[in-house]
Amino acid sequence: MKIGIFTGTFDPFTIGHQNIAERALPMFDKLVIAVAVSKLKHASEEISKRVEDIKAVFPKECSELVDAEDASKGYRLEVVSYDDLTIDLAHRLGARFLVRGVRSAKDFEYEREQADINKQLGGVETILLFSDPRYSSISSTLVRELRFFGREVDEFLPKIK
Repeated sequence: MKIGIFTGTFDPFTIGHQNIAERALPMFDKLVIAVAVSKLKHASEEISKRVEDIKAVFPKECSELVDAEDASKGYRLEVVSYDDLTIDLAHRLGARFLVRGVRSAKDFEYEREQADINKQLGGVETILLFSDPRYSSISSTLVRELRFFGREVDEFLPKIK
């Protein structure tokens, strides 16, 4: 089974993240959206809610499949949280691919360095998906800041299906 992992803090999960996940789904038998946890920054209730919110965006894709042959009937997507190295998560899940979204040259340089280390440490390949131009200026940081100042952010967040 070909497994890919799409990692991030997803604080919050934006329409840009949704677009990357939807584009990555056809590449794998199983895609895992993995919410990175910092025990110093995040309460476990907050992370659990984030995981459930992401699952609600992909209800059909999160349905259980019996085996890889069932992938032809639909995509398999799992949403989990983790609090260790991404490479360790990949090994636990048997994943050989990481999926990352890139919005800018700055993102590219950071992701390239991470990809090099992940390949060197664990033999895991990184697949970079460039942001759809419609979403290239949307970031979780921007959405959090707009929320902080009382602005409406619904247009930047996925619709629950």
